[in-house]
Amino acid sequence: MLAVIKGAGDLATGTAMRLHRAGFDLVLTDLPHPTAIRRTVCFSQAILFGTWTVEDVTARYAKGPKDVPAILAAGEIPVLADPEAACIQALHPDVVADLILAKRNLGTKITDAPVVIAAGPGFTAGVDCHAVVETMRGHTLGRVITQGSALPNTNIPGLIGGFAGERVLRAPADGIFRQLREIGDQVEAGDAAGTVEGQPVICQISGVLRGILADGTPVHKGMKSGDVDPRCDPSYCRLVSDKALAVGGGVLEAALQLTGILRRKGAAL
Repeated sequence: MLAVIKGAGDLATGTAMRLHRAGFDLVLTDLPHPTAIRRTVCFSQAILFGTWTVEDVTARYAKGPKDVPAILAAGEIPVLADPEAACIQALHPDVVADLILAKRNLGTKITDAPVVIAAGPGFTAGVDCHAVVETMRGHTLGRVITQGSALPNTNIPGLIGGFAGERVLRAPADGIFRQLREIGDQVEAGDAAGTVEGQPVICQISGVLRGILADGTPVHKGMKSGDVDPRCDPSYCRLVSDKALAVGGGVLEAALQLTGILRRKGAAL
């Protein structure tokens, strides 16, 4: 069974890991210049470096749909620089999953595949897609919604180690982000993790820098630019997060449930 995942950031990568381990063939799409924060656990990095391994799974850059069969045959996950997901027309996947997490629908349609799944707010099951997966931390994280929408975006990150919004580094101005620290570095409250047009990007809490934009990334004022983990364990920087696995589990559940229903109805996949 073939699934196309739109997005190759950390939640999309966690989802890809779950589907890959469950036996799905996968293709991921992302921007030509990805803007992922938790870059060490994002398959989008394959677009920049040719290959990228997260835990025990390797993704490989594919120039186009014609490269997909050989990469899949090698047991790897193809990643295309294809922000419009035009490859869907060529690949005819059984499942399309929108993991862009833009908090709005950027073009996903319920007719894109026999089964269409979307994560987070901005989608309505039965209108934009067949199922929505909740992405907000809490009691309903990872839950499959077949009628209605996910909880609305609050712009407040979930609690980790007792901290929420304080964990996030944000650009102080429009301009080009310059990286001063590396993912995995120990930082203290008040440290500058980067700069934008000479203005520092300040850490509000102490911990381990779990994610940061790549040097040279264009940003706008207030844009998320990094993530400090107060639990102070550098090993977390290379592990798929609990949230990514929960969302991935929801997408896997929805994919299996909905394709199973179609098979029982005798529909072609």
